Amino acid sequence: MSRTDFKRLSRDDLIACWTEMIGSAPPPKLRSPMMAKILTCENQWQASSRPRAALVRKLRRLAGSAADSTLPASSGQRLIREWNGVEHTVDITEAGYRWNGKTWRSLSAIAKEITGTKWSGPRFFGVQT
Repeated sequence: MSRTDFKRLSRDDLIACWTEMIGSAPPPKLRSPMMAKILTCENQWQASSRPRAALVRKLRRLAGSAADSTLPASSGQRLIREWNGVEHTVDITEAGYRWNGKTWRSLSAIAKEITGTKWSGPRFFGVQT
């Protein structure tokens, strides 16, 4: 998306931009001025092409705080994630990630299959790979 003055857009246009940029509908009670601010920040992040996770790690390191609280994923582990009232279980094997009777090459593919939108699989399941 090009540089946009989001605060000048109608609510319907803001919702359309939100859906396009973030990949889901905005929270129903989110007010237009706040939505415009969030979209402005999101637009800047996307334009910068900088990975957020790397920036967060750098800020934590500079601040002297502990490393990520997520645990590394390894073979033999089982990941469980509840999504829209359904519990999803993924077993990590040497061959890949086993979910719904099929072996997948990435957690992100599984997360996309579950949610219908692009997700970072490790973030979705709360692990480091």
